[in-house]
Amino acid sequence: MQVDVAIVGGGIAGSALAAVLAREGLEVLVLERQHRYADRVRGENLHPWGVAEAQHLGFYDVLRHAGGHLVEARVNYGDGPQGAEAEPLPFDHLLDGVPGEINLTHPAACNALAAKAAAEGAKVLYGISHVEVTPGTPPHVSFRRDGAEDEVSCRLVVGADGRSSRVRRQAGIPLQRAPETHLIAGLLVDDLDIDPRHNVVSIGEDVWMVTFPQGGGRARIYLCPGTEDPQRYSGPAGPERFLTASCFDAIPHGKLWAEATPSGPCRTFPADDTWTDRPFADGVVLIGDAAGYNNPLIGQGLALALRDVRRVSEQLLSSPTWEVDTFLPYGAERAERLRRMRFVARFWATVWTTFGPEGRTLRRKLRKRQPDDPNLRAIATAIFTGPDHLDPQNCTETVRRHYLGPDR
Repeated sequence: MQVDVAIVGGGIAGSALAAVLAREGLEVLVLERQHRYADRVRGENLHPWGVAEAQHLGFYDVLRHAGGHLVEARVNYGDGPQGAEAEPLPFDHLLDGVPGEINLTHPAACNALAAKAAAEGAKVLYGISHVEVTPGTPPHVSFRRDGAEDEVSCRLVVGADGRSSRVRRQAGIPLQRAPETHLIAGLLVDDLDIDPRHNVVSIGEDVWMVTFPQGGGRARIYLCPGTEDPQRYSGPAGPERFLTASCFDAIPHGKLWAEATPSGPCRTFPADDTWTDRPFADGVVLIGDAAGYNNPLIGQGLALALRDVRRVSEQLLSSPTWEVDTFLPYGAERAERLRRMRFVARFWATVWTTFGPEGRTLRRKLRKRQPDDPNLRAIATAIFTGPDHLDPQNCTETVRRHYLGPDR
């Protein structure tokens, strides 16, 4: 088999890139391991800057028609007593032409984008195993499907195969990692009595929470505790303990959340940061989580993946030859993009997962400073407006210590 581009991984990043390239007339093959996309308990919120990327790529309507739920604002109930005044952040005024955030289950997004890729002319194969990538000019790919060996010749291999990327290892691209500062546990629920127009944030005694409604009483809840007990929500009783822990005093009617119905797995994973200094090799380029991911506490995965798709597709469609140096601009932009978002993620991980009196004092101090401090406001809104709206000179350890203190 001969194609222009072989994409290993048919998730959000891989399928989106396949759709863009096939739309422009390239021969594209997508190799996906799963027969059916699984709930990975992550990748279900698209911040406004990610929505802008989806609009630019032509995927906004695709995601909305797949069940993407448009959210108007984020409501922060903080960690005050019940009945404390909420702090809403409307989304529609943050970026021109962007009406809000989109919440959508990861399997639904993958299915919609894979179908879009196929409709644009890409060939999508499922149930693929034993993928072997040989970098070079040209690269070579072999794989197994339905017990039979197959291979493909191509001009370029794209690794879009997630956090434990096999393509990344086979291409010899090293992965850098910053240790987790906390854990993230997630659960999909039905019958949750929550305003579907708002994402909700709050802080309990020893856990930070964010909830993303998906409409019809369904929502994804994430709880972020410290790293001390990774089995806290594991086992048969894990979902019940999870829902009990979600009943925050600061949230109106918060006690009712324990009555929600679990409708998916309850999983816990580390909130770490990874990155690749050079996400490409001879005949190979990485996108999405395969190229490194941002600490999921601030939920940048989908937006970062769509930015990868835009940058890589622009490089490919504007370059007559796809030599390794073709991807130098992408590598440089991505490295700086993730550097800024690592700063933001670490900053807010410290603010939100410092519990007890110390944490409440820190948050009160920052709330008082923020209205008169444009740089602090930029750090706060960068979660939603993206890395381009941050001054790169302010994404430093010196700035972090200035706001959070030398011991954090």
